[in-house]
Amino acid sequence: MGFRYSKITVKVGSNVLAKADGTLNVARIAHLVDQIAFLHKNGIEVILVSSGAVAAGRAVLEPSKKTDAVSKRQLWAALGQVKLISRYSDFFNEHGLTCAQVLTTKENFSSRAHYLNMKNCMTTLLENRVIPIVNENDTISVTELMFTDNDELSGLIASMVDSETLIILSNVNGVYNADPKEEDAELIPKIGLNEKEPENAISANHSQFGRGGMLTKFRLAKKLANDGIGVHLANGFKENILIDLLTGKEVSGHTFFEPSPKPASGVKKWIAYSDGFAKGRVVVNQGATDALKSDKAVSLLPVGIVKIENEFKKGDLIRIVDESGNTLGLGKAQYGSEKVGVEKRSEKQKALVHYDYLYMEK
Repeated sequence: MGFRYSKITVKVGSNVLAKADGTLNVARIAHLVDQIAFLHKNGIEVILVSSGAVAAGRAVLEPSKKTDAVSKRQLWAALGQVKLISRYSDFFNEHGLTCAQVLTTKENFSSRAHYLNMKNCMTTLLENRVIPIVNENDTISVTELMFTDNDELSGLIASMVDSETLIILSNVNGVYNADPKEEDAELIPKIGLNEKEPENAISANHSQFGRGGMLTKFRLAKKLANDGIGVHLANGFKENILIDLLTGKEVSGHTFFEPSPKPASGVKKWIAYSDGFAKGRVVVNQGATDALKSDKAVSLLPVGIVKIENEFKKGDLIRIVDESGNTLGLGKAQYGSEKVGVEKRSEKQKALVHYDYLYMEK
């Protein structure tokens, strides 16, 4: 039996793993583990990004009326994570496999050093044939430091470990050309690199237990595809969906985002998923905008900067915008904002952001 990929990241949503009352859907978890175990035993490295902790925790304890929303989430996450990982561990043990819990926060990806430390952790687990089960540490995350949802986290993990594909399992089949509730709505089986039209038809509604929605999934999938990682959006309730996708079996009712043939470098991948940590913001003129948007490998020179809106230091991530305020990209500053004026007057200008540390939005 041939397989399409050798390393995959699988993200499974809360609505697949939890029933309507918040209790864990044990049969669904068992089937998911059966599929991953089968792939693992056939030499495929699998990283699982699993939601479900908060949903599972709801069924354990109802907090007092005085408890605020963030505290409730922390409580449910702490209670539910125990239930969730215990189930996974028991089911993987039945297959003679070992899984490990990896809890993370957005801050773990805020610097290149933290990012590489996390990557080393994942690499070590995979080298020892351990299946990493990743989730956001909702017990200590607070609103401004949270990932948008586990879709965002799964994209970052897939990019970090150089997965060949990310498979997002939810309670819907994929992306439709209109609201799925409409009679004439049709599923889009494949989305090319330059296709943006489907985004206009996507509802911004969130699922019952999760924080994210299809719009988040679409934007994440487009970003990953541009970085060379294909993305499958599929229904996690379909039997053997993972095995069917990996064996190349025709899977009706799912959406595939075609990847770019030119994958981004490791540094650029880190920068791409660190936009929430950008310290500085610089506005560039039309000449610089055109140069940066071209297919040529160009760096950002001070001569193209018309305004510094937020100060920054050497090594900080900075956001690059055009004069209309549209984001062009992100980059790592080679020197602080106080030196931009001096470099601007220099005969041999030193690039503020070198091409190797520049990520352009597609």
